[in-house]
Amino acid sequence: MLLKWRIKRFEALSLNELYQILHLRSEVFVVEQNCVYQDIDGKDQKALHVFGENNGKILAYARLFKPKDYFEKASIGRVVVDESRRNKKIGHILMKESIEGIHKHFGESEITISAQLYLKKFYESHGFIQTSQMYLEDNIPHIEMKRE
Repeated sequence: MLLKWRIKRFEALSLNELYQILHLRSEVFVVEQNCVYQDIDGKDQKALHVFGENNGKILAYARLFKPKDYFEKASIGRVVVDESRRNKKIGHILMKESIEGIHKHFGESEITISAQLYLKKFYESHGFIQTSQMYLEDNIPHIEMKRE
């Protein structure tokens, strides 16, 4: 399956794109992970939004932040792939697009993320290393990871 990848500022997202992004994030982070938390956190307006779509449906998404908008260094967050498309390497393509987006749009190579602990090996495969002990974020084990 071929996805068309886009990077857009918040203001450039269409209403349909924004709706699909919020739906995908809610579907995975709230419903699937059974975690009640405030996904709409006031940071979307600062972020660049990376997404892959096929036939008008958004199947993968992440948001990118320049340094000091989330962490001290540039960062990637809300990394999500539609459940029906997992195990098809789309998450790896999404991370590649996100890392390239940080380089292209912010001129940065150092990236910090707050990763769900169970995805440690996935992020390590993209050059991230663990830089903190495990901590709970919304009752889900996380670790800070950095890529230089």
